[in-house]
Amino acid sequence: MQIRQLGNSGLEVSALGLGCMGMSFGYGPAHDKNEMIHLLRSAYEKGITFFDTAECYGPFLNEELLGEALAPFRDKIVIATKFGFLEGDSKKGLDSRPEWIRKSIEGSLKRLNTDVIDLYYQHRVDPNVPIEEVAGTIKDLIQEGKVKHFGLSEAGAESIRRAHAVQPVTALQSEYSLWWRTPEEEIFPTLEELGIGFVPFSPLGRGFLTAKIDENTQFDSTDFRNTLPRFAPEARKTNQAFVDLLGKMASDRGVTNAQIALAWNLAQKPWIAPIPGTTKLHRLEENLVALDLKLSAEDLAEINEAVSKITIEGSRYPEHLQKIAGK
Repeated sequence: MQIRQLGNSGLEVSALGLGCMGMSFGYGPAHDKNEMIHLLRSAYEKGITFFDTAECYGPFLNEELLGEALAPFRDKIVIATKFGFLEGDSKKGLDSRPEWIRKSIEGSLKRLNTDVIDLYYQHRVDPNVPIEEVAGTIKDLIQEGKVKHFGLSEAGAESIRRAHAVQPVTALQSEYSLWWRTPEEEIFPTLEELGIGFVPFSPLGRGFLTAKIDENTQFDSTDFRNTLPRFAPEARKTNQAFVDLLGKMASDRGVTNAQIALAWNLAQKPWIAPIPGTTKLHRLEENLVALDLKLSAEDLAEINEAVSKITIEGSRYPEHLQKIAGK
């Protein structure tokens, strides 16, 4: 397994991590616990050492799952989790008050069956709590030995700088893929300047880039993609052109859509460690092949040129959620 370092922090992780949200939350009903434990342990056996969760995935179910599944090799892996929603529930709004962060860390430590969190992210920037207070609280938790590294998720450049001035930020986690490249504009230069790593979530476009979803796909009623403008049936119909283009590139190289999308993501910066999620072992194995798929400068230029000619239909979040992304 290839290893990458997240910025200048010294935190080393497998070049490809595993996003675990979908096992318990977000994409329909929670999956069978024993099957997911098998998947998580198989991921470790295949070299993955970077596992991503959050207290709000469930809420709490996903952390409990990881706590049980990863216990046999806890000291050999990096577990990242997140705080920042009221009572750990994303439906109840943001809460990054220092007193809630302290309650959150105790709950996460217990559920994850560990005495320290390797990477602790603020899930979204809370406009009601100065980012300096958040960073200061995490600094205290690091000094107390409960947290090793501080992370932010979907934060904007100004918030990153303000937080980093109080407690060095190890990693930013944000959405990034061939069909959502906004972080390249302002975020990447900021991270490079400050020596912060980047952890892309949804590097496969929440599944759309895999070519397994089209305009006729019916999502489970509890699947949050039902609420995303980019996944409305008409938007999917328009966006199919993007998937078809990616499919041709993949076919020309004898690989799958997912593999070329991940290889592209990995090729952007040496301090990037994507965390594609899956609930299927064969998809995990497919994703890992991307680590050995080397895209040349000519390949990347061809992809960039082709993609630049396609307009993606639909915003990535509904309007009320856009307000808490990238601030």
